[in-house]
Amino acid sequence: MFQRLRKYIFFLQYAIKGTSEDLTNIKISRAIILLAIPMVLEMVMESLFAVVDVFFVSQISTNAVATVGLTESVITIVYSLGIGLSMAATAMVARRIGEKKPKEASFTAVQAIIVTLIISAILSISGFVFAEDVLRLMGGEEDLISEGRWYTKILFASNGSIMLLFLINGIFRGAGNAAIAMRALWISNILNMALDPLFIFGWGIIPEMGVAGAAIATAIGRSTGVLYQLFHLLKGTGVINISFKQLKPDFSIISRLIKIASGGVGQFLIESASWIFLTRIISNFGSEALAGYTIALRIIIFTILPSFGISNAAATLVGQNLGAKLPERAEKSVWLAARYNVVFLFSASVIFYVFANEIVGIFTEVSLVKAEAIKAIKYICFGYIFFAYGMVVSHAFNGAGDTGTPTIINFVCFWLIQIPLSYFLSINLGWETDGVYAAIITAFSLLAIISIIWFKKGKWKLKEV
Repeated sequence: MFQRLRKYIFFLQYAIKGTSEDLTNIKISRAIILLAIPMVLEMVMESLFAVVDVFFVSQISTNAVATVGLTESVITIVYSLGIGLSMAATAMVARRIGEKKPKEASFTAVQAIIVTLIISAILSISGFVFAEDVLRLMGGEEDLISEGRWYTKILFASNGSIMLLFLINGIFRGAGNAAIAMRALWISNILNMALDPLFIFGWGIIPEMGVAGAAIATAIGRSTGVLYQLFHLLKGTGVINISFKQLKPDFSIISRLIKIASGGVGQFLIESASWIFLTRIISNFGSEALAGYTIALRIIIFTILPSFGISNAAATLVGQNLGAKLPERAEKSVWLAARYNVVFLFSASVIFYVFANEIVGIFTEVSLVKAEAIKAIKYICFGYIFFAYGMVVSHAFNGAGDTGTPTIINFVCFWLIQIPLSYFLSINLGWETDGVYAAIITAFSLLAIISIIWFKKGKWKLKEV
């Protein structure tokens, strides 16, 4: 038993350190685990940040938590753009790596960075200028806007660090170097969490900034992570090496990137917009309900993001195996990753359901807020097994460069089903927030079923990127 334990510890260290193994030519379970360990740890840190961030903000006021909820629901549009671009970069880089063309993969990475910088600059200016209008449009009351407007302004102004962090980590994942992506996010979020209390409460070192301090900590932390990523891209020792000579735009590659990314951006914009509508519906039931919903989502994210790590591993393996002309191996990788994800999320759902009261109690003791958060967690846990399969299969489509299929599925499940059903149950039938949570479970369950049926048709195997 001791030798087996040593073997597992060695393998864990090996995966975290990073590997240069050919992921298309080793045992599938080994390839998934080598990718999934750093990817899951990467997402664990991202989810831990989400929880710690709302913990500190909850010490300020209910309005501060509600501000974070409203802002995050809109800033997910930025996340959607970053994730969509990163999906395109992952798919194209993974395909070139599978084809054994690292120079082309590196050049593709540079083109993706150029596009991201241009988009983020536009968003920074418009988001900073119209921050108060965004909060007002989302149903924020005037005292909430007065207290939280600088949080929203700063987050929008620093969106470039968010988008680049997503994008460059997608590049590393596509190349199979998940360990660097993990370390970038750990550096970013550890610094973020360390700075949170300093900027929020001041502690005698700097002036107390309140909820705006959380946004400053986020901007500094993520920007530092981006600098770490760029250091590894420029130093010339990895699979992906970029240089200033590659900065000349190549519109043939950019057009392919945008074509694939548009599906990915549309896919996540559809999902993000649905969360915006849900947040708007919940805001009808008061700041306490909105704060409870925000806390519950941050706790749920604590498990959803690590499961994204497993899904990202599947996407990388799909891209690289299709590049290596091994479509059946790509499909087997997806089903095995999905089974791993089911085990993980089912275990998490049991823990959350049983200990919801204790977990929520860490963040708030305000009775109405706490009751709402507990209710949201217990509802959403029922959909976890469906989430597990839907997540992996959707990422598999994206890894193949087929971002259009998940976009259509998301449109049907989130806009044609989730939003109308949420409004009907909560407003027309008077279920209030219960109706929103029931609609969430229904939509994600349908998404998983439709995704699996379409995935089995196998058209994604023919996608060229």
